[in-house]
Amino acid sequence: MKKNSFRFKRNRKAITALLICVGFVGIHPLAVFAEDDVNVVQTVQQQKQTITGIVKDATGEPVIGASVKEKGDPSNGVITDIDGNFRLSVPANATIEISFIGYQTASVKAISGKPLNIVLQENTEMLDEVVVVGYGTMRKKDLTGSVIQIRPDNLANEAPKTVQDVLRGTPGLNVGMDASAKGGGSLQIRGQRSLYTDGGHNDPLIILDGMMFYGELSELNPDDIAQIDVLKDASAAAVYGAKAANGVIIVSTKKGKNGKPMINFSTNWSFSTMGANRDVYDGEGYLKYRRDWYVAGTYGVNPETGAYEEYQADKKKYPAGYYDAPTQENLNKYGITLDQWRAYTNAGSDISDQEVWGATRLGLQGNSLANFLLGQTFDWYDHSFRTGLNQNYNVSMSGATDRVNYYFSLGYMDNEGVAVGNDYTTFRSNMKVNAKVTNWFEVGANVNFQERTDGDTTVDWGKQITENSPFASYRNENGELERFPMGNVSGNTGYNYDYRQQFKERESGYTVLNTILNAKLTLPFGITYAFNIAPRYQWYYYRSFQSSKDPDVTAGSASRNNGKRFDWSLNNTLTWDKTFLEKHHFTVTLVQEAEERRSWGDNLSANNLQPTDALGFHYVKAGDKESSAFSSDDGHETADGMLARLFYSYDDRYMFTGSIRRDGYSAFGTSNPRATFYSTAFGWTFYK
Repeated sequence: MKKNSFRFKRNRKAITALLICVGFVGIHPLAVFAEDDVNVVQTVQQQKQTITGIVKDATGEPVIGASVKEKGDPSNGVITDIDGNFRLSVPANATIEISFIGYQTASVKAISGKPLNIVLQENTEMLDEVVVVGYGTMRKKDLTGSVIQIRPDNLANEAPKTVQDVLRGTPGLNVGMDASAKGGGSLQIRGQRSLYTDGGHNDPLIILDGMMFYGELSELNPDDIAQIDVLKDASAAAVYGAKAANGVIIVSTKKGKNGKPMINFSTNWSFSTMGANRDVYDGEGYLKYRRDWYVAGTYGVNPETGAYEEYQADKKKYPAGYYDAPTQENLNKYGITLDQWRAYTNAGSDISDQEVWGATRLGLQGNSLANFLLGQTFDWYDHSFRTGLNQNYNVSMSGATDRVNYYFSLGYMDNEGVAVGNDYTTFRSNMKVNAKVTNWFEVGANVNFQERTDGDTTVDWGKQITENSPFASYRNENGELERFPMGNVSGNTGYNYDYRQQFKERESGYTVLNTILNAKLTLPFGITYAFNIAPRYQWYYYRSFQSSKDPDVTAGSASRNNGKRFDWSLNNTLTWDKTFLEKHHFTVTLVQEAEERRSWGDNLSANNLQPTDALGFHYVKAGDKESSAFSSDDGHETADGMLARLFYSYDDRYMFTGSIRRDGYSAFGTSNPRATFYSTAFGWTFYK
């Protein structure tokens, strides 16, 4: 009996994992099949090797459902089968990572032709790690909801520029791509929830150090982040209300550690290049394109061969070789002489063969014709893009004593995008201080500051590339920027970004001050009370100027827009945490919160600046009052809410979480200004 009991105990892990795998396949069959298809496609597209192996625990039992993936490519992965076996295609010399809940992650080098025998060691500390779940924390092993935890320190070698870079590869979280100098990207938890996409309607709610965060993620320096917890299931809405319908991302910033003060300095330099270049015609290719374009209208059936060939539709109008260059090879091809080729067009003897072909046959004119005859070309594609230099500097100082914990940081980023004119700079600082006034009273403050420039003047590269031929002029014969790259001719005159930009001036940016102030009281009987308030200020400016020196405008104009936001939110949290008889663990959380968001915007467009526009947007008073415009844009919204949550655990094995939240929000409308959100969850630890 003892032997059979021991065998069953050892196999409970396998049974547990099997049930999880069966449930996963039953609920998400499309996801499983799609991943198999991806692996097939990747194997075809890249030269890969197939590796096999088995994953076991320290007792020799197979680990069912363990994640086996290629390091650096989370999308390339499989799970072990019922016997712990796996098969995976990876590039040569790749490293694979093997992980499973409750075990330490293992990394091994892929060896083709040699089965891998991998033993996972139990990680009891991981199950005791603290996860932020909303208005509190829980141990991982006590979780009853879907939570993913990310620690940016683990990605330090990848030097993430943005918070989105930290989040890439997180299961269930779709992170969009922003190739601009600013970087970042959209966020969606478990896909798009609504057909309405404007105004970030599908974005998850961001919580920063326990408070709702209304700014953008660029305000947060990845170097200041200690951990990120992603709440993915429906219980997130029951905890945070209507704004959490798309999930919640909880960001916790770093704090000091006991010991001597620590000063860290880091700098990262990187380059941005085009991931894939489009094929753009050079001079020779452009001439062939025009030749092929015109020749397409001459195709017809050759009566001698019955084939569909060029120069057959109208031989009198388009005789053989009409659109081809007068090279000896082409003349021999069509069996004609140079005089016969020239005779197709009534061109004087003073007109060169190249001019006959370029102007009369291929329709080149203006600067394109002149530069063609001179053999001069300009690479507009190369002129529109560049290799961008990205610079990131960070310095921090932190430390802690028995009474005070502090963390200070400064960061500066200067990025260049691959498109000319796409620049982004930001200065960020963070100050976080917590002080233990007495054994039962604590206070703290977290202040984030950012100054960023969003005065982007990116070249319209699509227009510059498609409207200019390789023979279009960048500068005229006097060395000045060319107004009409293709020439001042009817039809397309071309587009020169540098010429247009010399008559324009633009600057814009944000100044943001985000603060979180908190106080905590530790009361008898396991009761704690916490008060948090988070005022946030944001100032915005936009200034632009169009000079009257631009020959394409009749008068100078300028715009000045200024905006301010003031948001605040507060919450009162009462928590009772008590364990009875060493087995019954209760945590009761009661929350009351309120928030208000206000914005003010003033817009001024001054047109027809007189008598001079020499001062640009610095003197909008010169604008003509009749043709100028003035407007304002103000906003105001409020919300409040109450939450009650109960967590119960018996013997750290059976768990229950239930919550109810009542929300009031001005955006709900006057007819139904409040809503109620419920959530229940159960958990069961199969083995202990």
